[in-house]
This record gives sequence, structure tokens and C-alpha cells, in this order.
Amino acid sequence: MAYALKTKQTTADVDAFLEAVPDPSRRADARALVDLMGEIAGAPAVLWGASIVGFGRYRYTYASGHSGEMCRVGFSPRKAKLVIYLDPDLLQGDPMMARLGKHKTGKSCLYVNRLADVDLAVLRQLIVRSLEALAARHG
Repeated sequence: MAYALKTKQTTADVDAFLEAVPDPSRRADARALVDLMGEIAGAPAVLWGASIVGFGRYRYTYASGHSGEMCRVGFSPRKAKLVIYLDPDLLQGDPMMARLGKHKTGKSCLYVNRLADVDLAVLRQLIVRSLEALAARHG
């Protein structure tokens, strides 16, 4: 049975998606992330799936043979937290994580309540490092 990817690049309007974020502070943080990530990635914001705002893209292949395409860096303004998608190796091993501020991590996700809880200069560096790591591995 073939595995169908749910998270694919779409043509949906990013501004309309952000405008529909119900919480005004979450919406403002999302717009700030669009500016920050767009500047660093040098790519426009694109909606991936129903709720991920991503920048750039790359192809990956797992050891299992499963392959696909995903944004190089992105975020999702979820109800409970902002979810920022970065290189998984970076999230688990970069010493800068200790200087970021209040956050939690998952495999390739950085969870923050709001941008005011983190050091934006450190977040900027983490985004840069994540993009560099992905470029080194995936071109």
C-alpha cells in the first residue's frame, strides 16, 4: 500500500490563512515569523497542508525508502502554541537551545507559547543554522 503525503505545498492564500487565526496575539506572532523566516530563507511564504506556513523546499528519502518533499523551515500558529519546524538534529544538540528562552521540543518541532517568551536573536540564529544543515544534507 502506497503512503500518501498529507503535508504538501498548496496554492492557498497565506495571508487569508493568517487572517483566520482567531487569537490576535498568535496572529501577530505568525506575521512576525513570516517576516523573519522569509528574510532568512529568501523564499516566499507558502501554505503546506492545511496549517503549516513554509519557506523553501527540499526532497528527503528515509532509510525505509519513503521519500517526499517538505518546506526547509516553517511554522504553524496552533491554538495552544506556535510550532516552529527546524532541523531535528539542531533541536536535539545545539547549545544555543539553552539560551533560547521558554520552549519545548519534539522531534523536529520547537514549541513556544509566544515569541515574547524567546530571545529573537537566538531564534534567528537557530533558523539560519537549520537552513545551513538542511542545505548541507539535501543540497
